[in-house]
Amino acid sequence: MIVVTGGAGFIGSNLVLGLNRQGMTDILVVDDLSDGDKFVNLVHGQIADYMHKDDFRARLARDEFNNIEAILHQGACSDTTERNGQFMMDNNYRVTLEIFEYCQRKRIPLLYASSAAVYGAGPRYAEDLANEAPLNVYGYSKFLFDQVLRRELPALTAPVVGLRYFNVYGPQEQHKGRMASVAYHNMLQYRREGHVRLFGGWDGYVDGGQQRDFVFIDDVVSVNLHFLNQGTRSGVFNCGSGRAQPFNDVAQTVVNTLREHEGLEPLALEALVSQQCLQYIDFPDDLKGRYQSHTQADLTQLRAAGYDKPFHDVQSGVAEYVRRLLVSGALR
Repeated sequence: MIVVTGGAGFIGSNLVLGLNRQGMTDILVVDDLSDGDKFVNLVHGQIADYMHKDDFRARLARDEFNNIEAILHQGACSDTTERNGQFMMDNNYRVTLEIFEYCQRKRIPLLYASSAAVYGAGPRYAEDLANEAPLNVYGYSKFLFDQVLRRELPALTAPVVGLRYFNVYGPQEQHKGRMASVAYHNMLQYRREGHVRLFGGWDGYVDGGQQRDFVFIDDVVSVNLHFLNQGTRSGVFNCGSGRAQPFNDVAQTVVNTLREHEGLEPLALEALVSQQCLQYIDFPDDLKGRYQSHTQADLTQLRAAGYDKPFHDVQSGVAEYVRRLLVSGALR
């Protein structure tokens, strides 16, 4: 049995589908369906069982499982603006530590979700302690467990891989609300209001010019399955596209893909702005000093670990995302 925590969430549910494509259906999904609408993320996946996250945590502590082959631990609070440090450290750090200790006792491979938030403001995004200085307690909760893994690497009894996700986007993130990707919000804004809003210039960047490493969910699933299948490598690895692209690229791709669907010609960025399809708002004061204006994953370690597949850029990945939502009817 494969356990996927956070399995009804964005990345977790896509991992379930990825496992299904490889013929694996003996999957235990662990999550919290207090938000019952998240069930839609599981409808098209094949799983063996579902368990509430608190029940799973308790049963793990009582050592009540005997058939776990691997754990893909994606469950966490991903709200970077959450200020309740006690909640964040228990939910993100302590639970991960408990799962890690269980997997080591039982010699079970573990893949867990880390985050590019550990790097803070950058500017270097290579897996090295010298580059890491999180700006919020979410980033710190991920940072702290990464240090546990680094400390324990020489004595591991089973493989452990932490993947530092950059800005992931793609289908099945609709439940995330304001924490959904900028691509998703851009789609909703354009469909509902006829325009897209981005932050204006700040931190030395032009309007909409802040740059992030945007990574398509299909690539994230592929990286996870690579490590699950090779089953020997351990460590902390970046999981991003390896390129920084401005928010303007995301908005332009969203609008032009939707225009294509409507039978309209694509527009250059300047035309999108002049025609008010793309609008800019003042950069929020409460984000100043706590915002990553530029991220770009260094993929050196990931490539050295044998992952050699190409990553989608924004133009191809976001366009594919929009088209899938249009086909599925999820974007109205």
